[in-house]
Amino acid sequence: MPDTPAPALEVRGLNKWFGANHANDDVSLTVAAGTLHGIIGENGAGKSTFMNQIYGTLQPDHGEIRIDGVPRSIRSPREAIDAGIAMVHQHFMLVDRFTVLENLLLGAEGGVSLKRGRARARALLDRLRQEHGLDVPADAVVRTLPVGIRQRVEIAKALFRGARLLILDEPTSVLTPQETDQLFGILRRLIAGGGTVILITHKLREILAHTDQVTVMRAGRVVATRHTAETNADDLATLMVGRPVSLRVDRGQGHPGEPVLTAERLCVADDSGQPRLTDIDLTVHAGEIVGIAGVSGNGQSLLLEALAGIRPITGGRLVLNGTEVGARHRRLTPRRARQAAVAHVPEERLSVGLIGRFAARDNGILGHHDGPPYAGPVFQHHRRITAACVATMSGYDIRPPLPGLGMEHFSGGNQQKLVLAREIEHGPALLLVGQPTRGVDIGAVEFIHRRLIALRDQGKGLLLVSSELEEILALSDRILVMFDGRIIGALTAATADERTIGRLMAGAVPEVA
Repeated sequence: MPDTPAPALEVRGLNKWFGANHANDDVSLTVAAGTLHGIIGENGAGKSTFMNQIYGTLQPDHGEIRIDGVPRSIRSPREAIDAGIAMVHQHFMLVDRFTVLENLLLGAEGGVSLKRGRARARALLDRLRQEHGLDVPADAVVRTLPVGIRQRVEIAKALFRGARLLILDEPTSVLTPQETDQLFGILRRLIAGGGTVILITHKLREILAHTDQVTVMRAGRVVATRHTAETNADDLATLMVGRPVSLRVDRGQGHPGEPVLTAERLCVADDSGQPRLTDIDLTVHAGEIVGIAGVSGNGQSLLLEALAGIRPITGGRLVLNGTEVGARHRRLTPRRARQAAVAHVPEERLSVGLIGRFAARDNGILGHHDGPPYAGPVFQHHRRITAACVATMSGYDIRPPLPGLGMEHFSGGNQQKLVLAREIEHGPALLLVGQPTRGVDIGAVEFIHRRLIALRDQGKGLLLVSSELEEILALSDRILVMFDGRIIGALTAATADERTIGRLMAGAVPEVA
């Protein structure tokens, strides 16, 4: 009977402190060779700290790391690469102005002539294309490539350096459903060829569909490792949060009323003054959620900024609650948007929606801080501001419930709940929501989804932008798809599915339902 191969990765009793914060507490993990192993957990669970020690970016304070059964001290990413470990980060580590070949060779030049290196790289790309379906254009400049191909370049770069253990951090966050399917097809072929993959993701459906085993981390510890075939989404969510969590959104039927937003042939320029959004036609009614799907960078962010008054509208017609604003009338500003009963939850909460060094109570009134009920002609009413923050923290379960604590000391989920509360509690007719659950713990996701549905059921209109297609499908009554600065498809909730939306996200022939 053949010997069982040594684990591709074995970690024993890993500990890491940052001051008094015990970020990794006696973490142990075994990843079998030739498998796809998932690692999940809430924000702050210790996943990134753990993986950065495996990759050599951080050094453990205590514990042992074994690669293929051999103890290794990994003091840098270079030593990790020498040990056969590579990591593909969520934000790609490529030089945009270099070609694919030049990126493959970058950092691997030592002791290899340029001519031999190019020959090796081309041979590798040919082999990856034939054996794994990983098709990468060798001479293309990286900045000209779609995001899905750039990710393949990262994987090719890892394999060019001899990686046998590949760590992927949130690899599908910027991919269409079709690109996601292609990625997992490539990973399965790599595993069949003798490789091992660790997948860090918050998408439970991907974990259940594609991994062999899954490890759950919570509060710096490993709380469970399951064979994927023997678990389910509810079980994993409960392990992640420490309590039962409902992952289903009970949306029910919406009852649309009068339009609260009408845009006709709307045009918006980017930061360089070049036209970026062209001929946007869009209507949002009271009592409905309109979701906008699309791969990041196709104009969704600019559209939200324009509708919130942050970015000028260069052409077209915009009506908010019966008041026409924009290019042909008074310029829309954030103040005028608020006066028109428009609220905005921005995509980047810390850089746009909050001031990190300000206390929670002050962040809770931003945009409303200079008028009733928080301020008089001269002074602010600090007791009212504090009392309002106490009530908000109670109603939205914001922890810790400390109005005087600086916003930078709250978790992402609690920061997001404060922004959401601030915008909702002033009674908007229209709520613009960008990435409502980006970087948010799964328990906070459940809470936020319920609040958005409740707001719709109160007769408010919501325009939702999210890079999470599951979120768009779960919350939206109607779905619009953006590609290259245009709306190229519209679907009802009843006719929408991932395949159709994915084709539109990739720029396929528009379909209107």
